[in-house]
Amino acid sequence: MTFNWKKPALAVAIAALTAMPAFAQDLTLKLGHLANEDNPWHLASVKFGEELSALTDGRIVVEVFPNESLGKEIDLINGMQLGTVDMTITGESLQNWAPMAALLAVPYAYKSIEHMDEVASGEIGDQIEAQIVEKAQIRPVAYFARGPRNLTSNRPITTPADLNGLKMRVPNVPLFIDVWSALGAAPGPMAFSEVFTSLQNGTIEAQENPLALIRSASFNEVQSHVNLTEHVRSWIYLTIAESTWQKLSAEDQAAVMEAAARAQAYERELFEASLADDRAYLEANGMTFVEVDGPAFAAAAKDAVLSNVSDEIRPTVEGLFAD
Repeated sequence: MTFNWKKPALAVAIAALTAMPAFAQDLTLKLGHLANEDNPWHLASVKFGEELSALTDGRIVVEVFPNESLGKEIDLINGMQLGTVDMTITGESLQNWAPMAALLAVPYAYKSIEHMDEVASGEIGDQIEAQIVEKAQIRPVAYFARGPRNLTSNRPITTPADLNGLKMRVPNVPLFIDVWSALGAAPGPMAFSEVFTSLQNGTIEAQENPLALIRSASFNEVQSHVNLTEHVRSWIYLTIAESTWQKLSAEDQAAVMEAAARAQAYERELFEASLADDRAYLEANGMTFVEVDGPAFAAAAKDAVLSNVSDEIRPTVEGLFAD
């Protein structure tokens, strides 16, 4: 965090210093994140800065650094804890400090975006945020939606029985591997950079990702179907370092929260528009969208999910499956 003093004539400066409280100082907040300039998270971050500047009459400025230009996600979290970075966008990576943050991305825990919103903004969300503040010394101020992950393939898949040994790529995450194995597929980890070629030459038959990544990776060129499994719904937080937060006056803390609320609403508009746009693009470029038996997938995945989550969050996950 850096403070920038104005430099008028000496007498004026001395008078200002004696008459004005500390929170009237100019303040620049550094916000680093991993997304590119076209991503809704970046656009919402810029919106947050604009709103905060307006709410504080320009006293607080937010500098946004996209594309990991201030460091990778874990680097940014560490920087916030050390006081060298003020803000970032982060999610389940925080479970390295706060185990409840794993709830941000549990397969089949959230049946719809409305259900996810209910959890994120309700009592469970409050508990997650409180633990993040306590354990990670980072304060969530808003949350952004993430596109649900869907399965692509070269044939329609509507039930777990349709998977039947389907060779598919998954990230190198034990939870993902176990869940897809329980569903009847044959999952294997693979670097994302290898997925297109592996689909093209038949080494694998399927992969799973949000629509935006399916589009940007041009998977429509090597896959014919998007099966709307929506197996992972998740959110991610806009956060501020607790050390930075505690230096703000109550007035400026309120301004941060109001600007964050406006940024969250703006991001949701962008998110919904991007989902519709990505689907239209993929359909126009030859992909068929397939509705699936969501409850059947969730039921088949439940035991694998519960066996992979920590003891601390297992009762909560059981409750989410029962909702």
